[in-house]
Amino acid sequence: MSVDKVVLAAPRGFCAGVEKAIKALDWMTRIFEAPVYCYHEIVHNQFVVSHFTSLGVVFVNDVADVPRGAPVMLSAHGSPPQVIEAARRGGGTVIDAVCPLVTKVHHELKVRARKGYTILYVGHEGHEEAVGTMAVAPDSVHLIETIADIDRLAGLEGPVALLSQTTLSLDEWQDLRDHAQEVFPDIWMPNRSDLCFATTNRQAALRAIAAEADAVIVIGSANSSNTVALATVARTSGASRVFRVNGVRDLPDDLEGVVAVTAGASAPESLVNEVLDALNPRDGVSVRTATVEDEYFPPPPELRETLRTLAALLDVCLAAPTRSSFDAAADREFTAAQVLSAISR
Repeated sequence: MSVDKVVLAAPRGFCAGVEKAIKALDWMTRIFEAPVYCYHEIVHNQFVVSHFTSLGVVFVNDVADVPRGAPVMLSAHGSPPQVIEAARRGGGTVIDAVCPLVTKVHHELKVRARKGYTILYVGHEGHEEAVGTMAVAPDSVHLIETIADIDRLAGLEGPVALLSQTTLSLDEWQDLRDHAQEVFPDIWMPNRSDLCFATTNRQAALRAIAAEADAVIVIGSANSSNTVALATVARTSGASRVFRVNGVRDLPDDLEGVVAVTAGASAPESLVNEVLDALNPRDGVSVRTATVEDEYFPPPPELRETLRTLAALLDVCLAAPTRSSFDAAADREFTAAQVLSAISR
């Protein structure tokens, strides 16, 4: 490997929704004795899932596998309404770590369905976010993955709406949106795109550097939709060699020249640092910043309530007032990267 320079995209890595979910699951492992259960992977990243597995978190694909009374977290991708209800019937503490941007799409779909709309949902079949969103109003929604999917629905009567999975590539979404508008000139769409701001920011940052690089490294897991979208963006931006890697072990050994590096929204910065160390560029690392993100999502309301209850119990047991177990200012400063560090426990 003979790398001259690395151009590092910014922003990259964890988004506000992933930060929220990882920190929330960390709280659960501290509050409850193992095992703590999580419906689906908390986020789509092998390193993150392995970290929590080591702490006694059990990831399940069916809430029926959660023992009655056991604490359970619902993943950041959003869950079908029937799954949420089933989890709550289990009798244990249920904390929903769904990203607020996904919740927004759930609400939009529910409202449009109630108003008699047929919803075209642009997403990837089988992806947890798509499954959870479409389950909100299954009789009113059609999954759209290709232009042909739209054409097959050209004869629809009544009002039509267009919604989308938050983690798609901007190019993929725009092509389908434009064709949907041609087929359905009066189609309803939200004032703002459903695409996650973090997803589009990471794509814009990569698009600005991909063409000038001899190779592009995208760090993230294969089941991460936004990571796969980044790899697609790199290719369509003119990059001749694009590699999606889980970590340093997946790097090809023949990289040379200028290498652009980015990471999906569920990939830890520690993996980025390991990749940079392995590339060891002769002329160093240059960070190219497209925009600065400062968004913050607070912990799920169920978690905040649980922490308040615990603080109140401590007040009674100690016969003296204690500080709340949750401090919003401190939570904003404490990062998911610290959660994943061994020294944080």
